Amino acid sequence: MLALSNTACHSSPLGSCLGAECHTPQAAGGKDSCYNLMQCVAAGHQVVALANLQPVGKDELDSYMYQTVGHQAVGLYAEAMALPLYRRSIQGETLEMGRDYTEHAGDEVEDLYHLLKEVKEKEAVEGVSVGAILSDYQRLRVENVCERLGLTPLALLWHREQEELLQEMVTAGVEAILIKVAALGLDPRKHLGKSLLEMSPLLVSRCPVHSSRKSSGSTCAGKAASMRRSPSTAPSFTSESS
Repeated sequence: MLALSNTACHSSPLGSCLGAECHTPQAAGGKDSCYNLMQCVAAGHQVVALANLQPVGKDELDSYMYQTVGHQAVGLYAEAMALPLYRRSIQGETLEMGRDYTEHAGDEVEDLYHLLKEVKEKEAVEGVSVGAILSDYQRLRVENVCERLGLTPLALLWHREQEELLQEMVTAGVEAILIKVAALGLDPRKHLGKSLLEMSPLLVSRCPVHSSRKSSGSTCAGKAASMRRSPSTAPSFTSESS
């Protein structure tokens, strides 16, 4: 999900910004985009709208670019934040698979372009809040779309230290619930439905500094192909989502 905003901070280069999701196309976990949005607000940006790319005819899309698990709850985010929501179906496929991206008709990235183009035409938007932490693949594609539309990407969590970021989210009051797991060491029967607070000791133990394992398919902040979290409440919500 994407969020739009106007800034009230004179030190900021943006007059307004379009923030990426509490369940966004470019973030691997909904908590990251939600927390990045909170950081944008703390920096002086005022959120004015949300936007979301959703799958067609299925709940989960096999996409290198977009998280679609839990997309049914996106409307609750808009309701909780008392903001308008823009939505568009994902029609494209993964055609450009290299690290860098150039405009390619029919690629799924172009769905993001058309969504943000619509939002920019209807809202006073100058930037996009991006929940990316580690993925160059996603970040560079968002940057490509933003450059073409004259928008500024705001990836305030980019390359943050994983354990510190995880603990910061918990302390900030982000109550995210695990809605999918797909990594070694995580068991759907044990971990689905657990909160970020409940999972944090296990996730911290998976950080490289605490673990001798070469790879578990995830990071302690829940990136890679490991887990999907949907925030049920956060300080940016004006009402709690159910």
